[in-house]
Amino acid sequence: MSCAWKSLAAVCVLVIGVYAYVAQSSAWEMWSRDGADSNYNLLVQGFQVRQLGLKKEVPPGFTRLADPFDPVANTPYRGDPYRLNDLSYYKGRLYLYFGVTPALILFWPYVAVTGHYLFHRQAVLIFCTVGFLASVGLLRALWRRYFPEVSVGIVAAGALALGLATVVPEQLSQADFYQVAISCAYMLMMLALIAIWSALHEPEEKKCRWLATASVAYGLAVGARPSLLFGAVILLVPVFQAWRGQWRRVWALLLAATVPILLIGLGLMLYNVRRFDSPFEFGQHYEVNFCRQLTRQLFGLRYLWFNFQFYFLQPAHWSARFPFVHEIPMNLVPPGDPAVGGAFGILTTIPLAWLALAVPLAWRSQSGPSSLTLRWFVMAVASLFGICALTLGL
Repeated sequence: MSCAWKSLAAVCVLVIGVYAYVAQSSAWEMWSRDGADSNYNLLVQGFQVRQLGLKKEVPPGFTRLADPFDPVANTPYRGDPYRLNDLSYYKGRLYLYFGVTPALILFWPYVAVTGHYLFHRQAVLIFCTVGFLASVGLLRALWRRYFPEVSVGIVAAGALALGLATVVPEQLSQADFYQVAISCAYMLMMLALIAIWSALHEPEEKKCRWLATASVAYGLAVGARPSLLFGAVILLVPVFQAWRGQWRRVWALLLAATVPILLIGLGLMLYNVRRFDSPFEFGQHYEVNFCRQLTRQLFGLRYLWFNFQFYFLQPAHWSARFPFVHEIPMNLVPPGDPAVGGAFGILTTIPLAWLALAVPLAWRSQSGPSSLTLRWFVMAVASLFGICALTLGL
């Protein structure tokens, strides 16, 4: 094994070891013996008996409430022993509004193969590990193809940053069904980027295959986190790259980029119709929590400046306990909005992010088709970041 392989392998082992060490179950799952009562496993149990809701009884008292979405009236049912908080309630059944993809690609297959239930903590660890390894694979591919003169120490430092200078450790420290969906989408987005990289660099006969793979991966990512939908435009980057080529090849790439994700999208719309009688309703309007979601504006320009401050500019509020970041003071949150949990600005708390501004220097020493292909890939990554950041900001 070469020195480069040994160095990157050592970093990967170190990062995954940190992930395994910091991964913790949520308070509700911590006392469970087999994970059967975890929300994603309840969803799988519902699938097993051919229903789309959770296999969880609705408390009789809850069904008798005049308004089950009244935050005051539903308070006794949000915590123990009923645990309805952040579940969706519609026509007498309970649903999970967080994405279905983790149940389909991990929780259900795991039960089918082993006969046991996977804890949310374990699922988040698996997703984050695969996502991290995919990002290191991309880093190594960039290094070998475009920057072989860079020392292995710099690449190893980059891999360490990809693993630990992110919000992944913070997500692992409070693994619940929220983090399951987030980490699953992270993993699938990284796999989609690998496939897009391959579609840009592999020989012509393999481009369509790789682009279709990217389309499947990104479609499944949307199934985990619907807010990622608009970022799917990055699937068109290899199509634009081939625009000056033969029209037949362009159409083949366009079909490879769009057909798989469209089919997955139609499946998600049918799933929503069967649950909430609307193809565009994922259940968020029917949440049972401390805010009335039915009448609340969930998307709008009024959120943009506030979210930009916290996602990019707000310094972390530190605590003495891992992950060392505590809740943002309530007086900073606009009136009527819920508390912001564990958020901090990446530009002030993770200064390595500023190095993204130096990306144009990456192709200063490149020339010809090689430089152009690198620019196409960087444009895909930058577009994905910008679109998803704007969507979250709204």
